[in-house]
Amino acid sequence: MKEVYGIVDLKDNLVKSKPEIRVRVDREKAALLGLSTSDISYTLKAAIGGYKLGVYREGDEEYDIIARLSEDRRQSVADIANLLVPNSNGDPVPLSEIAQVETGTGYGSIKRKDGKRVITVSAGVEGRNSADALQEIMQKVAKIELPNGYGIKYSGEQEEQQKATAFLEKAFIVALFMIALVLVTQFNSIRQSGIVLTSVVLSLSGVLMGLLIMRMPFGIIMTGVGVISLAGVVVNNAIVLIDYANQLRASGMEPDEAIRTAGRTRLRPVLLTAVTTILGMLPMATGVSFSFRRLAWEIGSETAEWWSSMAVAIIFGLSFATVLTLIVVPVLYSYASTGIFRRKKA
Repeated sequence: MKEVYGIVDLKDNLVKSKPEIRVRVDREKAALLGLSTSDISYTLKAAIGGYKLGVYREGDEEYDIIARLSEDRRQSVADIANLLVPNSNGDPVPLSEIAQVETGTGYGSIKRKDGKRVITVSAGVEGRNSADALQEIMQKVAKIELPNGYGIKYSGEQEEQQKATAFLEKAFIVALFMIALVLVTQFNSIRQSGIVLTSVVLSLSGVLMGLLIMRMPFGIIMTGVGVISLAGVVVNNAIVLIDYANQLRASGMEPDEAIRTAGRTRLRPVLLTAVTTILGMLPMATGVSFSFRRLAWEIGSETAEWWSSMAVAIIFGLSFATVLTLIVVPVLYSYASTGIFRRKKA
């Protein structure tokens, strides 16, 4: 990870600086001499750490009575190796004959998650997009051959993005379903409802084009929220056109003439709706805001960077969808009304 550009403050939570003395017991030899690991462990604990024999009381005070080896006999590794462990027959057995005593370093603490030992490696990113840096790290880490029982899991921002992506996907599907349900109820026609929903597809093309033009990444959270909110806005233009065309057809006008008249009549409200929304989003997209606390204009604040991706998605998506809706929706409505989408009769 140190080789990846933009990585700063790289650290982990592995603490491996605590000295310790390890006693590796030869279980077969110990069993032949009538000893078990619990006997050895109990003797070591009593000799080094002490064993509580009772309590000494003096007035209102109580003092624990601890029995253990004298301090001069527990100063070195050799003292532990020469410790005598009584077997089942009461015969003393030197610890050095049944175990290997060595020094080393142990873990200062052991972290667990879901019952498994984990080591967390964390870092910050400066000078580049965090998603790009993580992608490069994942490519490098994928080349590491891990031993059996070990694995790597990406948490933090990556985990939160995955949760946000799953939630926004479900929210987008539910939003489309609710919009489609309302449209079918209003127009009493699946065909016309499908024509209105084409504006949502057109808006997605505008969002992607806008992000490419502005050279902005697709933010999972804010851009996703912008796409979902955009789905409820862009359908209004198509609803206005189709609803008025249906009213004209109900009065006896031909389908082609009705959609042309609806386009001319509803052009102004459609454009005004789009323009007012776009102008309202421009300060958010450009990062220009007014601080009421300082009574001054601010450019490029931290909140602007957070909201700009959503504003760009709405501006470009609505602009692109509005222009194409005025062309695509009338064409599809004319085709549906003249019977091109219907089965030809024999």
